[in-house]
Amino acid sequence: MAELVFLKLGGSLITNKRRDAVARPQVIRRLGDEIHRALEKRPDLRLLIGHGSGSFGHVVAHRYHVQEGCTDWAGYAETSAAATRLNRIVTDALLEAGVPVISIQPSASARCRGGELVSLALHPIRHALEHELVPLTYGDVALDELWGSTIASTEMIFAYLARRLLPQRIILAGDVEGVYAADPALHPQARLLPRISALDETDLSGALGGSNGTDVTGGMRTKVRLMIDLVRELPELQVRVISGLQHGLVERVLAEPQFSVGTLLTA
Repeated sequence: MAELVFLKLGGSLITNKRRDAVARPQVIRRLGDEIHRALEKRPDLRLLIGHGSGSFGHVVAHRYHVQEGCTDWAGYAETSAAATRLNRIVTDALLEAGVPVISIQPSASARCRGGELVSLALHPIRHALEHELVPLTYGDVALDELWGSTIASTEMIFAYLARRLLPQRIILAGDVEGVYAADPALHPQARLLPRISALDETDLSGALGGSNGTDVTGGMRTKVRLMIDLVRELPELQVRVISGLQHGLVERVLAEPQFSVGTLLTA
């Protein structure tokens, strides 16, 4: 039986989020090689990749307040263009590594309401997976019925697609090793949490930091809470937060479903 996995390459991983529109091409190429090797090891693996916009889309979106309904629609266009530029870099690197990605632009079909994604075209993604292609999506602008405009984050897109495509796993690869008991930016000795259960009612607000750069989608705190809500709804789903900076780790986690690293979010 084929296994469907969603993999996110975080904006903090593939860009320098402290510098405007600066990609990390060496990191992206390495990740492409790791993904390619994992697909060679696992012919049964079906993969959907998403990536954050990092210092490309987030910086421009923050400037124009696109996430909460912009008043300058030129800013909406500029944010879309910035996100697309990074997607082109990632697409070309993955294709060069031998990963058969097909870029799918969320804003072409996304419809939001009050910051929630309510509609997104599924047919291109289903069709790509059926033909053993790797759909590649990304955080993007979106039209919002109530606000005018918003941002559809990669996690929002994953959550929408997961409810319809039912992946077995979601892997979130960023620039930290997982989720910590306290914000590691403020507490360098903070303990890594190996597992978080959706049934655990513990307040994680102190454990979940924000972002290490401009992030209009809320940083780690928002991402983890959205994924916890998702595993409550889909109890068979496993979500793992890992570091993509550790060489070979993305490859191993893709190729070995039982490999334990980072933080596992489960029902």
